Amino acid sequence: MPNPFRTTVAVLVCMISAVIPCNPADQTARASSPCVVEPTQFHGWDAERMSNRWVTLIIVPKLGGRLMQVTFGAHDYLFVNPLYLGKYFPPSQGSAQGKWFNYGGDKIWPLPEGSQDEQHWSGGSDVLDDGTYELQVVSAGKTCAVHLEGPPDEKTGLRYSRQISIDADSPRIAFHAEMKNITGHQICWSVQSVTQYDTASPSDPANYNRDFWAFTPANPASVFNRKFDSHSGPIDHPSYGVRNNLFALHWSYMEGEVGVDSTAGWVAVVDGASSFAMLERFRFLPSADYPERASVIFYIDGPSLQLNKQGMPEIARTKLEDTPYYMEAELNSPLVTLAPAETYAFDTEWFPTRMTPHLLDATDAGMIERGPAAVRAGNGLRLTGVFGVFYAGRLVAHLYDSRGVALHPVEVAKADPLDPLSLDTRIPAPPEAARVALHLVDEGGWDRGSLGEVEIAK
Repeated sequence: MPNPFRTTVAVLVCMISAVIPCNPADQTARASSPCVVEPTQFHGWDAERMSNRWVTLIIVPKLGGRLMQVTFGAHDYLFVNPLYLGKYFPPSQGSAQGKWFNYGGDKIWPLPEGSQDEQHWSGGSDVLDDGTYELQVVSAGKTCAVHLEGPPDEKTGLRYSRQISIDADSPRIAFHAEMKNITGHQICWSVQSVTQYDTASPSDPANYNRDFWAFTPANPASVFNRKFDSHSGPIDHPSYGVRNNLFALHWSYMEGEVGVDSTAGWVAVVDGASSFAMLERFRFLPSADYPERASVIFYIDGPSLQLNKQGMPEIARTKLEDTPYYMEAELNSPLVTLAPAETYAFDTEWFPTRMTPHLLDATDAGMIERGPAAVRAGNGLRLTGVFGVFYAGRLVAHLYDSRGVALHPVEVAKADPLDPLSLDTRIPAPPEAARVALHLVDEGGWDRGSLGEVEIAK
């Protein structure tokens, strides 16, 4: 049954302006299209498929509860290792061989990493990485959610669980990850979201994508002298740099890992070859202690430079099957001390959209390539800007006079996450208008926030 409140809001949004007509009944019907959760097969694995009209998620519980693929439109984001399609190696096999079976996808790990003591996770194929998770469907229809419960791990004293959800009316993906202390004593860990993005060339999988990028806002008061810290690989790795107050990683095929003490709470990954992008958002806690002082880590897979037994430099891991094309975007929670049976939750959310590597900023409403500009044009304004939005709906210009008094809002353009939004339009505006803020209103009538606010140029 349609929600009368949301229908009323939609009617009000449609009445804002006659510039772009809309039908509230159509909006309600689109917003109420259900999302679906159903069993499926994925490259030979038993999987769960969760989808709405925007995104399709593939989850393989047996592979450490991994989210193996996210598809937005026809674009696949995540790396799936072709060496292991349809295969499964239990943790005991990985431990016996001292090998990590990297299936790809997205998962959660503990930090800090290392093998020097019990307060570090040695990594590899163990219970946390590829133990079998139990999947339960929590809901379907308006909101689709699955709960994944992992096995207990005596080595770290942790048990992981994760809930993954999507709504019927947007491409937003939400994650609620929990770590639980299963011991009788205190333990201290950080929970990390680890996402492997496919960096192979779309036109030639045997080569890598020369236009693949990742961004996170640099900390103006960074503890690192270059605003980032090289964890492994060359300290002057050619992929790393800072531009427009953003740490920018331009992916190149050389192994390296870098930490960033970003305080903004978001990471953007941009495939310049296709202009598909993903924003990962998390909550940064200013007074918290983060592993290696980094809230964000990026890992680049590739050949590595190292010293041989004779102390001479050499390039190692040069075979493509040993170093496939992928990049990890890693979001870190603070280090948390857990009492026995205590839990800690780390909430993150993803927003797929369209964007180029010329990204400047991100807001609650979308990514910004060129922020809004407003210039007087006759009896109105000329509005310009380039964006990638997170929700379908309409852009609405909120006009203000020089005293900050709100004037009549004006609808500007339709917005769709699957379509890059290059704005260049004229709108009516009274002569007293001095400032404009560009807001995204979704199909249900909810204001999803601003894409920028500027003074009107004469």
